[in-house]
Amino acid sequence: MELSTVHDGHMSINLTHRLVYFVPEAIEEYAALGVTGQAGYFGSRAAPLGAVPDQVVVATFYNFSPGVIAGRMAKVWATTSPDAMQAARFRVVRRALHRVQAELSQDHLTEARALIDPVVEKLDLAGKPLAAANAALALPDDPQVALWQQVTVLREWRGDVHIALLLTNEIGPCECLILQVGTGRMSRFLVSSTRRWDDAEWAAATSNLVDRGWVEADGTLTDLGVRQRERIEADTDRLCAPIWTPIGDVGAARLGELLSPIHAAMDAAGTYAALA
Repeated sequence: MELSTVHDGHMSINLTHRLVYFVPEAIEEYAALGVTGQAGYFGSRAAPLGAVPDQVVVATFYNFSPGVIAGRMAKVWATTSPDAMQAARFRVVRRALHRVQAELSQDHLTEARALIDPVVEKLDLAGKPLAAANAALALPDDPQVALWQQVTVLREWRGDVHIALLLTNEIGPCECLILQVGTGRMSRFLVSSTRRWDDAEWAAATSNLVDRGWVEADGTLTDLGVRQRERIEADTDRLCAPIWTPIGDVGAARLGELLSPIHAAMDAAGTYAALA
């Protein structure tokens, strides 16, 4: 597999999956279950794992401050069940795709499933907790949402691999966000408002990276920091390359083409305006 194809495949997967975190239907569906605010995100994404405590979410989501999660999961599971949250998540996707007219044709759905299903079926799930939990779910009856769920398995699989590399390279949860902000891929405001690391924690993590020569005191990446981050991204792609073996470069590229109308429709509808 060409690593550029692997990377592009990840981008198409991530752009397709992420709609569930930004569409207004998510707020509505989770609130109907009594789960509001950021607890809806934690509960819906953790639902495949079961009624897990805070500590499991801290471990698997990785880059959130433990403080923003503390006490949330017990409240979520006292209010509703993982099965109900997962069903709501599927409704979110179905409603959002319909609202922005992002449904694929039956021919495109059939072709996309013929490509993605053998990839998901042959995944090595050892050490991939979020991917494994999502792979264990029964696919929903709605074919469009079922395709999205298969995409979700692959998205979480790469995320699990990336976290393993962050740990191997001794990059902590807050430190990885500083590197991400330093590249310009995420704003400090967005990170602060969602991941909730306080100023003292951010400063301490920045100091760690300064000591390693990866960032300047203001968080700007040094040349070494840029090289190290690019290396970790390349290593992530390298470790993800084998999963695409069942369909090869051509199949992976074609899957990206088939998924692209979903992101295009969501983007055109202003779904990701908050990221601008």
